[in-house]
Amino acid sequence: MIAASSKTSDQKPNIREGDERLIRVTENASNKVASLLQKQGRDQGVLRVAVVGGGCSGMQYKMDLQDGPANRDILVRSNGIMIVVDPKSAMYVTGTELDYEESLEGGFKVNNPNAATSCSCGESFSA
Repeated sequence: MIAASSKTSDQKPNIREGDERLIRVTENASNKVASLLQKQGRDQGVLRVAVVGGGCSGMQYKMDLQDGPANRDILVRSNGIMIVVDPKSAMYVTGTELDYEESLEGGFKVNNPNAATSCSCGESFSA
């Protein structure tokens, strides 16, 4: 027999408030994220920033738009948008700035002071 989950859909996730010392977004990045959230109909949505294993330098960034924070997330408000980071990823992104460039080789740029090395594509790093 499978036990039913004790979590109900009206329970709020257990989240912590963080600040821009963890992660911040520039005005350009904020405008782009807000535009993407609006296109998806997620006006109260969040940008999830995570660090996962992989990429040519050992770790890579994963960004996703979601409806809201999950349990144990750290929530940061920066330039009018909400960013969520899981506790494990927080170790790697502390002090990071997320920017956005509208150009041929543009897109989101992660400026991470914790990255010891990064690859030429800018999507992976080692700490």
